[in-house]
Amino acid sequence: MTSQQPLESDRLPQVDGLCSPIVDLRQYTLHPVTRDAFVELFDREFVETQEAAGMRIIGQFRDLGDPNRYVWLRGFADMPARQRALNAFYIGGPAWAAHSETARSMMIDTSDALLLHPVRPEWGFALDDPAQRPPLESATPNSIVVATVHHLAEPASAVFLDFYEDSIVTALRGARARVLGLFATEHSPNNFPRLPLRERENVFVAFCGFDDLATYHRHMTALGRDRSWRQDLYPELTRRLTMPPQTLRLAPTSRSQLRG
Repeated sequence: MTSQQPLESDRLPQVDGLCSPIVDLRQYTLHPVTRDAFVELFDREFVETQEAAGMRIIGQFRDLGDPNRYVWLRGFADMPARQRALNAFYIGGPAWAAHSETARSMMIDTSDALLLHPVRPEWGFALDDPAQRPPLESATPNSIVVATVHHLAEPASAVFLDFYEDSIVTALRGARARVLGLFATEHSPNNFPRLPLRERENVFVAFCGFDDLATYHRHMTALGRDRSWRQDLYPELTRRLTMPPQTLRLAPTSRSQLRG
């Protein structure tokens, strides 16, 4: 397989403040006590180098629920751009060639990956220009991003999306959540099979932001005290799912552009 150089059209300009029609949500299991070193390596060596290959590094996170899990998101202009960018970085890229052995030495599993797209154009991530990304020595923010993964029997339908937008989003915002994006499974075939995906799943993922962990806890308390949420909305939501939602509480690294 030969490397492919990214095209100028693969760059991800800000369009109405939004970016990344195709998104990888990746959850890595790392060896114990290596996560901070992995964060430092990734933020130093794999951010600008991946973007130079034609992708967008959206966010990098420590999972607050698992000290050995690292979660990150990257975006692409479309599926052909994804193939070109991943080939350029992993097959022909000097950064991966130089640092992959170190990165792999910290990884146990990297196969937990979902390919997503915004459920509507306006539900993509709104990010600053990549040039505004904080430098490596920046302080780690207090804010958190909460990703809730909903498993569906079928691809997210218009009926489900209308219900979620009209009822669930309204309730989340009423409890002081910032809804950052709504995404669903992108069912295009994996055009870089070297990196496996969870391809035969139908998920709907909501990303919400909070100023800090205490604010998130107050949000959950407010939902728990909301009778309509307890008795109507949440039971109606879970009735449409094949299993209980998975909640990822994510602390952005110092260089993550997606923040709470």
